[in-house]
Amino acid sequence: MTGELAVSTLMILMTVAVHGTGLVYMTSFLQWLDRGGFGVLPRSLRWRRGILAGTTSVALTALHGLEIALYALLFYWLGAVPDPRDAIYFSAISYATIGYSGGLISESWRLLGAIEGVNGTLLMGWSVAFFVTVIARLFPDVHDLPDEHEH
Repeated sequence: MTGELAVSTLMILMTVAVHGTGLVYMTSFLQWLDRGGFGVLPRSLRWRRGILAGTTSVALTALHGLEIALYALLFYWLGAVPDPRDAIYFSAISYATIGYSGGLISESWRLLGAIEGVNGTLLMGWSVAFFVTVIARLFPDVHDLPDEHEH
């Protein structure tokens, strides 16, 4: 159990560092893109906001995919899950706290799978907070929309 906790702690530290770094670079990229990077954003504010929101969503999904892949590589490398496809599957359902059969992972590494779920929940929550912040900045005037009960 001590080994599992040590490996889990290292994975949490690594994925938090990866996630934080990813969000810093994502912020810089979104700011650069909004300032005219690539010269591809339309002048229409509606389209511009939509593209930036969509880019944020895709980038966050890719970041979570990377973190899932890191856990999957670890599971496979440890021999905890013998097949690469099953390692990705096990990692994804653990990370997203969907639940799984303990039969996919060796008994000696089950705690690592459970801790990945806790780690994934934290990182997804962080992403939601980031996404809400981006959307709030892209749509600062949304509170000015008329209430559906106002005529």
